[in-house]
Amino acid sequence: MKVLVVGGGGREHTLVWKLNQSPRVTKVYCAPGNAGISREAEVVPIDVTDIKALVDFAVSEGIGLTCAGPELPLTLGIVDAFEAAGLRIFGASKAAAEIEGSKVFTKDLLAKYNIPSGTYQVFDDAGAARAYLKEIGAPIVVKADGLAAGKGAIVCQTIEEAEEAVRLCMDERAFGDAGDTIVIEEFLEGEEASFLAFSDGKTVLPMATSQDHKPIFDGDKGPNTGGMGAYSPAPVVTPALFDQAMNEIMIPTVQAMAAEGRPYKGVLYAGLMIKDGKARVLEFNARFGDPEAQPLFMRLDGDLVEIMEAVIDERLDEITLDWQDDATICVVMASGGYPGDYEKGKVITGIDEADALPDVKVFHAGTAEKDGKIVTSGGRVLGVTARGKDIPQAIERAYEACALIKWDGAQYRTDIGAKAIKFLK
Repeated sequence: MKVLVVGGGGREHTLVWKLNQSPRVTKVYCAPGNAGISREAEVVPIDVTDIKALVDFAVSEGIGLTCAGPELPLTLGIVDAFEAAGLRIFGASKAAAEIEGSKVFTKDLLAKYNIPSGTYQVFDDAGAARAYLKEIGAPIVVKADGLAAGKGAIVCQTIEEAEEAVRLCMDERAFGDAGDTIVIEEFLEGEEASFLAFSDGKTVLPMATSQDHKPIFDGDKGPNTGGMGAYSPAPVVTPALFDQAMNEIMIPTVQAMAAEGRPYKGVLYAGLMIKDGKARVLEFNARFGDPEAQPLFMRLDGDLVEIMEAVIDERLDEITLDWQDDATICVVMASGGYPGDYEKGKVITGIDEADALPDVKVFHAGTAEKDGKIVTSGGRVLGVTARGKDIPQAIERAYEACALIKWDGAQYRTDIGAKAIKFLK
């Protein structure tokens, strides 16, 4: 079987790596890919938004299975277009992907079906939003309604910060059309965790637990990013909390989407806030997490093709997920200046040396090849992922690998996985 992965980040490199392990896969293509992916798949220079060109390529090459990695092609309707052409594709339909594409849609859905989340108000007028802020006070969260590459949720500790967030979204239009409408949401305290599950529209099959680290700096300081690292398992998700997340959040959400005429097939990713042993929803994503996919897929036993096809064929109830007992961690190495402005084209050294370490895999995200050298081409550049018998060993191996990789301005957090340690004492 020929397989096509759509996207060019760390998540897509991980998908390519995992799909290549399937005995049913004869060749993997990736559009548009990156420098690391090009070593493991044939990269195709088609942008993720060029749905027609992707469909035409899949038809001409006889692609047996496509997986759309990022949120943008999903919200543009890539699944609908592929299915209309008689092609098999794993992912959420355009209608289902609105659970990530619109914060307003999601908050209204959660409220309608009594799924635990924070209180909220929706605004399309900046003046009314500012008046509400003065009434409600801080801390508060201001969110752009649409897609904003993981940076559209702004946590504001003061009214001044909140007013600045409104100005950024609605007056400066820093997130483009995504900020024309905003959600002002209750600030939820606690500890965040990621909860991912496969869904075929009826059955919900949870993955292993994981935890992302959104802010750019150690100690969860600074602005949010697309994710600076993740690990699995996440001990903050206790067995009791796991059951609560499934029974009060994941299963009801899939049932709610079906009731709304938007059957959810693909990956459902809940960003949870945990406090006092209970979880509430911060956000939903319609795809595998990045960087959660890296540690999760390193632990996943079995054939990913079989799982994806069971989702497509609505027979997920036949599948059992098996996870290795080891712990895994991904540390994201980013360009200097990210998540703000950053320079591209910095020559990277040490990747091969890091990759050669035992139980280490360096997944490429924002990389390109120039004059035979690997250079930076994005904000998040590499996802250095390691396995260990436990979290401390995985942390040690990941940071040993990070220390070998250099480029001008490289930055990464030094505390990925530290939140897990307190549960192990």
